[in-house]
Amino acid sequence: MRHPVPWITQYASPSLIAAITYGGHPRAEDPRWRESGAPDRETYAAWCARWCGMACLRMALLARDGAASTLYELAIGCMEYGAYTEEPGCPQGLIYRPFAEYARDKHGLQADVITELDPARMMAELDAGRLVIASVHPEIRRPQNDPPRTGGHLVLVTGHANGLVTFHNSSGHIPEAAVATLPVPVFDRFAAHRGIALHL
Repeated sequence: MRHPVPWITQYASPSLIAAITYGGHPRAEDPRWRESGAPDRETYAAWCARWCGMACLRMALLARDGAASTLYELAIGCMEYGAYTEEPGCPQGLIYRPFAEYARDKHGLQADVITELDPARMMAELDAGRLVIASVHPEIRRPQNDPPRTGGHLVLVTGHANGLVTFHNSSGHIPEAAVATLPVPVFDRFAAHRGIALHL
């Protein structure tokens, strides 16, 4: 039985997201850092800004199974598959193809990497019952603004209807940005047209 998709934040304290993302609040001073599963404050501070993909995965696993590993445990599993790297000059964010291998091997979750994720393709995946991890600019939190570029952050798209798309944003700083609904053209202004379809 599929459960409702919960909202999971990549930061341990939802109430601090605005301060962390816009106010310069030190990530290591998040009092709930232990809830991430990180072994210490320093590890949490170094990783939480990179955990948007892990939050998307955790939301999907909770929707499918009702339970999931911590963000830190998921990230360590991804690192073992090469989906995160610390190598200079390499992407700091999630690397899709090794992530898809990790999701399949460790969680029995089919994850299709999509390099041409335009709105039509995204809605087709949703209509087929999948959840879609989409690359967007993080400023989608404030959709009245124009993004300086596309991509750089991952959100979990959960549905669409009547020209609107609904998604869970792990760095949503207010309730309307955490579980958000936007017109498809507005969402598309922030989208990099790449992502991952998850078969639950």
